[in-house]
Amino acid sequence: MKTKAMWKQLVRGYVRVQIDGVYGERFLNRCIQKNVAIWSIKRMGAERIVCFMDMQDAKKIRPLVKQTECKVTFVERLGYPAFVKKAMNRVGFVGGIGLAIVLMFILSNIVWSIEIKGASPKVEHELRQLVEELGVKRGAFQFTLPSVEDLQREVTEQLSGATWIGVRQNGTTYQFEVVEQQLPEEAERISPRHLVAKKKAIVHSVFVEHGQPKVKVNDYVEKGDMLVSGFIGKEGKEQIVPAVGVVLGEIWYTSDVTIPLESQFSTLTGESVTTHQLSAFGVNLPIWGFKKHEFKEFETFQEQKELYFWKWTLPIQYTRTKVYEANRFEQKLTKDEAVERGKKLAKQELYEKIDKDATIEGEKVLHERVENGKVKLRIHYQVIEDITSEMPIIQGD
Repeated sequence: MKTKAMWKQLVRGYVRVQIDGVYGERFLNRCIQKNVAIWSIKRMGAERIVCFMDMQDAKKIRPLVKQTECKVTFVERLGYPAFVKKAMNRVGFVGGIGLAIVLMFILSNIVWSIEIKGASPKVEHELRQLVEELGVKRGAFQFTLPSVEDLQREVTEQLSGATWIGVRQNGTTYQFEVVEQQLPEEAERISPRHLVAKKKAIVHSVFVEHGQPKVKVNDYVEKGDMLVSGFIGKEGKEQIVPAVGVVLGEIWYTSDVTIPLESQFSTLTGESVTTHQLSAFGVNLPIWGFKKHEFKEFETFQEQKELYFWKWTLPIQYTRTKVYEANRFEQKLTKDEAVERGKKLAKQELYEKIDKDATIEGEKVLHERVENGKVKLRIHYQVIEDITSEMPIIQGD
């Protein structure tokens, strides 16, 4: 019997039939004539035949039995209906198994342990308090917690005593691996060196702690020019020292920015609709939050988590979808407003390029034009920053 047909028999139910009598073959022929499905026919003796038939056809054979003078016995009921009937007769046992499975599933998706490795007692205490504030504690449902990536980012940013924190979820356990900050015990010894210019600039100020200055204020230097020499003393009696100092230079930067005169943007109003569903084999089953949103404009955020049974990952995912109402606006700028916005944007980009200790001394718009609904700017900046870099002194040079 083909697999598809077998599934149909299991769903509808079937019976194992024992036929006793001299005219067993005649009974089977009558069944075939009346479209009674029978299969797996076996002769068990001279006057006994065993076969299977659909449970719904079992009521049709009473007249056929009388016509063929055979004795028909239903030995066993099989299939889904028979299983349900047996289960109903043992409702306590079946209910206990079902309850145990449900409890095992629930317990497999709860946080039971939090492990922290590589942290000192102080940092470990701070980390446990932090993750508890984020919801990671014993007894919490895993699918309500932030993802491992979000959790790692949060604890790394907020815990000041650690350089890096690794987070891993292993079944019902959250594992944290901490790399603490290591402060140097003593200052590093500086080898003999010169200080040279790392980019072209006009010298703005010179402060030398050790070494011999080679430039003065308002000198123009190219990349690689000597700023502070590591040789000190009179000629013939020179000593080699590690040059230490700060030389600030005036450097020129040029930024090109484009600002549209018309643009669209959206903001969230705070109104939202949340839905929860289970997904398996491409099929989504809503479990909570059946209300559909009526937002004309919206933004959708979705988070998906795996579900577990004991230590195994199930082919089932819990998905939480949050739809936020959004308002979309069209913004129109005048030319002057676009220019001001372009200046701010260019300055922000410049701050990302220069050293954090550098300062912007001057700003000038070199070129400004309107083209295809956009304002295009070229801006010149004067920046004061440290231009020193190290050049080791090799003995014998």
